[in-house]
Amino acid sequence: MTRPTRQRDHDRQRTREGDGSERERGDDVDVADLDPEDLDPEDLTRTADGELIHEETGLIIEEERIDPGPEWRAFNHSERQSKSRVGAPTTKTMHDKGLTTTIDWKDKDAYGRSISSKKRSQMHRLRKWQERIRTKDAGERNLQFALSEIDRMASALGVPRSVREVASVIYRQALSEDLIRGRSIEGVSTAALYAACRKEGIPRSLEEIADVSRVDRKEIGRTYRYISQELGLEMRPVDPKQYVPRFSSELDLSEEVQSKANEIIETTAAKGLLSGKSPTGYAAAAIYAASLLCNEKKTQREVADVAQVTEVTIRNRYQEQIEAMGIHG
Repeated sequence: MTRPTRQRDHDRQRTREGDGSERERGDDVDVADLDPEDLDPEDLTRTADGELIHEETGLIIEEERIDPGPEWRAFNHSERQSKSRVGAPTTKTMHDKGLTTTIDWKDKDAYGRSISSKKRSQMHRLRKWQERIRTKDAGERNLQFALSEIDRMASALGVPRSVREVASVIYRQALSEDLIRGRSIEGVSTAALYAACRKEGIPRSLEEIADVSRVDRKEIGRTYRYISQELGLEMRPVDPKQYVPRFSSELDLSEEVQSKANEIIETTAAKGLLSGKSPTGYAAAAIYAASLLCNEKKTQREVADVAQVTEVTIRNRYQEQIEAMGIHG
């Protein structure tokens, strides 16, 4: 907040007191002695042109604010895009953070017309050399391949952009700490994606991650434990309730079943039944129990296929949960 710089013309305007008499504003206030830090914020008013005014004295506390917006106006999205003069934001999901140029794969000129065969061969060579010079050493080639793998798997899993960014940051940290040595790029990139899903609260089981990866579940789990320990990633245990909305949606179950499943999980977890159990199997069993209680029965096979667990797991967790809930028959 700046010091008072000038006084408004209406500073000397007359105001009426409660007894009907008039006095001039500012007669009993020494403007020079006012400190903006001592003024009551409730007495300050922001005008349309950005000036901050003290109502009591008419002093302007702030003026000539800089407008950070563009000098042009736009009234819809397409108009705003056409007038914008900036490029795409930098991103950790690309090895060069998106700062290099790319050559379009379409063999057309600026007017959309097809180019000659001679020009097409030239463009093909340009694209080839463009890809080659984007990476200057083996480390960047490693990073480029790993980030493309993360992007491919994230797209297959349908996770949001924020998860891809976090996974890319985790992989970059693992690369800088030399944790990749002796391990496959696919394994570390998959483990980074799994860690990012857990950090962002987007539940994906190891089985789901392994389905879209080029490495097996055992290697993913081993690599995940290693990088999370070495990088000091603080991972909380997965809450089975995070799986309930997605599993219920795939099974076409109602909100009532979801609510009942969450209630079963909360009640039984409070009694210590969740300790040491798989969160996906625990959530699947709660959904199965809730579907029976709400007369929207699903078979154990249907629930097991969605949760990617066995029917034996669902039966065991189901028996434990209904006994803890005091439900018989």
